[in-house]
Amino acid sequence: MGFPPTRWSAIVAAQSGEAEQRRLGLSRIAETYWRPVYKLLRLKWGKSHDEAGDLTQEFFVRVLEDDLLESYDPAKGRLRTFLRACLDALVMNDERDRGRLKRGGDRAIVPLDFELAERELAAVPGAPSQDPDAMFEAEWVRSVFGVALARFHEECARSGRGHVFEVFERYDVSDADPRPTYASLAGELGIKVTDVTNHLAAARREMRRITLDTLRDMTVSEDEFRREARTLLGIEPA
Repeated sequence: MGFPPTRWSAIVAAQSGEAEQRRLGLSRIAETYWRPVYKLLRLKWGKSHDEAGDLTQEFFVRVLEDDLLESYDPAKGRLRTFLRACLDALVMNDERDRGRLKRGGDRAIVPLDFELAERELAAVPGAPSQDPDAMFEAEWVRSVFGVALARFHEECARSGRGHVFEVFERYDVSDADPRPTYASLAGELGIKVTDVTNHLAAARREMRRITLDTLRDMTVSEDEFRREARTLLGIEPA
């Protein structure tokens, strides 16, 4: 399957000369990257909860208003590496100017749940001592899967297949220990064991497809997309 030539990725849209396309593209980028950005501000730069929230919003506003993505060249590195460099520059300038940056709260690109991110940080043992680079990479992986899972949930809800998502969530997503057996899950949901098997097979196929689509959204070339698919899923897309 080749890279769809007529489908604008979020990056291409964010580099568009049309203001609305730029905003839509950046909103999709922010959907995937806001958690890594927020947590990097908390762990690497030692920002308070409120400071990190304000700077996260300001960062994405700056990316849009200053056309920062115009200088992004995928041949020179991944988008997340570029965004990290831009974020570090923003924070260093902010500290140099002693917090004179405007804050982006009233100009938000997308609504961001910083309280949720804070709870996630609190749930990770030893989070403050984590290597910021490794944390950023891990958080990017988590964010891509989280966005894909939310999109899969929405697709199932729209198509009246909430039962498929429920089986997938209960068996593959839940951190229940021990994991339920097919038989116990079938009994709880009032379906056949063969239905559990079929729903899981279908859900895994669709989740893989949506995850790959999410990666396509964050890339601008076939080569970049394949590199990210190998990094995230360990596969070579067909």
